Amino acid sequence: MTALRDDRGLLPAVGRPGLFDVAERFLRRFHGARPRAGELETRLAKVRAEIAATGTYRHTPAELAFGARIALRESGWCPDGVPWRGLLVRDLRSVRDAEDVAEECVRHLRMATGGGTVRPMVSVFAPDTPWRPGPRIRNDQLVRYAGYRDGDRVHGDRRFVDFTTAVCRLGWLSPGDQGPFDLLPLVVETGHEGVRLHQVPRAAVLEVPLAHPELPWFAGLALRWHAVPVVSNMRLHIGGIDYPSAPFNGVYLARGIGEESFADDAAYGLGRGVAERLGLDTSSDRTLWRERVGLEFNRAVLHSFDRAGVSVEHSADAYLPAIEPTGGPAFLRQAPVRQR
Repeated sequence: MTALRDDRGLLPAVGRPGLFDVAERFLRRFHGARPRAGELETRLAKVRAEIAATGTYRHTPAELAFGARIALRESGWCPDGVPWRGLLVRDLRSVRDAEDVAEECVRHLRMATGGGTVRPMVSVFAPDTPWRPGPRIRNDQLVRYAGYRDGDRVHGDRRFVDFTTAVCRLGWLSPGDQGPFDLLPLVVETGHEGVRLHQVPRAAVLEVPLAHPELPWFAGLALRWHAVPVVSNMRLHIGGIDYPSAPFNGVYLARGIGEESFADDAAYGLGRGVAERLGLDTSSDRTLWRERVGLEFNRAVLHSFDRAGVSVEHSADAYLPAIEPTGGPAFLRQAPVRQR
């Protein structure tokens, strides 16, 4: 699962032969969609000269916004009910220091959740350049809950036991009364500072307590979940330029919380206990008790988020796995890196 890794020493994907060709394809696409953006040939000449002089080039704010919106549309992360053109693009390319990156990530959380109507947005931090890498966020999402191993016993989110262990080794102090919803710190790495930890303020995280529309005892499980999934471990690639930190969010799919987080044995592992409360036969998977439990968890998520006025989707087509299209702007998985 998610782990801390070290990719220092890998050359940024800029300054390489053919960069201008990639930039030209993107700029022609941009100017084709934005005919009032100015003369294409003038822009191409400027970019060619910039690449020749520095090994890279800088997008205009309009080019950055266009590229990020196209990347969201083509990645499959944009919910059907939210037009991709409505993505708010935060231009934070001047931000390189770890503390500033963390502060802007917290601001992203506050802005995205607002009063419960989740707003899709992306925060684009400094890009890789031939002379220095951009900052990188090591968390797979800005908000994750810790997982703890105590001998053979694991509590909290099992998916993040290794990540929790790693940040503890880096100096994070977990709460004395370790619980199932302890917020993990943001792990930001920069070329000039190394790895730095930053605690996410609880007040910046909108959480929804879960209850079931027909099962009164469900609320007694004391479950809750954060309102917005901000994906933070994918790089934004636009016209040959890589932005290694560009956290972005859509809205949650109910099953991503109910089935995949709470019911799954690999996460919180609450499925069997709920099945027993429902009186289901768990002697064999062929009784479909896991499917029934997943359904009830999903019903609880939809009911609770709707009651709290927080955006959530239920359609399987609303939140697809990220894909990696060839060519064009895209959110791409980070390149393989060496294990620390």
